[in-house]
Amino acid sequence: MQRGFAQSEFEQRMARAQSRMQAAGIDALFLTTEADMRYFTGFLTRFWESPSRPWFLVVPQSGKPIAVIPSIGAALMAQTWIDDIRTWRAPNPQDDGVSLLAETLNEIGAEVIATPMGYESHLRMPLADWTRVQTAAGGRIRDDAGIMAGLRAIKSEAEIAKIEQACAIAGRAFARVPQIAAEGIPLAQVFRDFQRLCLEEGADWVPYLAGACASGGYSDVISPASDAPLATDDVLMLDTGLVWEGYFSDFDRNFSIGPATPTTQAAHAKLIDAVDAGARIATIGSTAADVFHAMDAIVTGGAGGSDAGRLGHGLGMQLTEGLSLIPSDHTVLEVGMVITLEPGIDVGNGRILVHEEDIVITEGAPRFLSPRAGREMITI
Repeated sequence: MQRGFAQSEFEQRMARAQSRMQAAGIDALFLTTEADMRYFTGFLTRFWESPSRPWFLVVPQSGKPIAVIPSIGAALMAQTWIDDIRTWRAPNPQDDGVSLLAETLNEIGAEVIATPMGYESHLRMPLADWTRVQTAAGGRIRDDAGIMAGLRAIKSEAEIAKIEQACAIAGRAFARVPQIAAEGIPLAQVFRDFQRLCLEEGADWVPYLAGACASGGYSDVISPASDAPLATDDVLMLDTGLVWEGYFSDFDRNFSIGPATPTTQAAHAKLIDAVDAGARIATIGSTAADVFHAMDAIVTGGAGGSDAGRLGHGLGMQLTEGLSLIPSDHTVLEVGMVITLEPGIDVGNGRILVHEEDIVITEGAPRFLSPRAGREMITI
């Protein structure tokens, strides 16, 4: 599959953004996070792992974006479609790009500047510098009225293809789990080996891997791996968010170490039924809450979910982004939204089972991006 995007992809994103900015009376977007910057530029690097340097992008109401970035990133940014790249030598604690950013905002004459301030947003710069930027902008910075969240919620066909490729890679790695997991093998070794399988199958990197292994189920789904060995009657769950071309997969698989008990098999089958129920309702015009209730009716009888808080979420350049499958999220599903279906079920004694798949909303029934699991749990 082709790496990167055609320039037309970014031009279309800009056109949609600028149309919404005009309607909202916004002259410029001010962006600081990796995903928002990459959405408009294609600037893909793992250098964001370092918190030492801030990075800024200014999206004007007309014309191309302006990158205001540390000089260490100039060469890579020049490989994108961006041609207005303004740099400073960073880190510079006395003035880490603030003056250059203020000059840029003043130069374009933006009266109303907006930045994401809603759900899941954050500001990736020192708060002291943020205060200086606000002062320099003369109080002109406001909330972006949900523009960035709305844009990123609807994926293009090119974005969906990258997510589907990430899912295919994860699917191939999951199919090889019987090669690395067996009774007596420490869970931590399984985690390390599974990440290796993901890389062997084509992942660019594996920033997220969680899971568990215990008799008949597990108590949580976010813990790091212990050195406890796998044992007969255990359920091994691996939940991975691997990245290909900057886009995530996010789904899990459950495996039985030795034959699963009838109770465990029945619980797993019910999870698959819940995913099917969620998929049936996940169509244009339905809401995130509708999908939640369809799955919750299967796993709890309509009791309103569990302490996990939600039964799925949006997916894209970030492991979780956008909507949540909860009773209070009335986001209307649209073509191009990519979401996870993630029901969980209580199997008693403080144990649960969780199953997750990735789908994209289409004109008709949703399309599964992850290779679907069967109702019968795989035995190792």
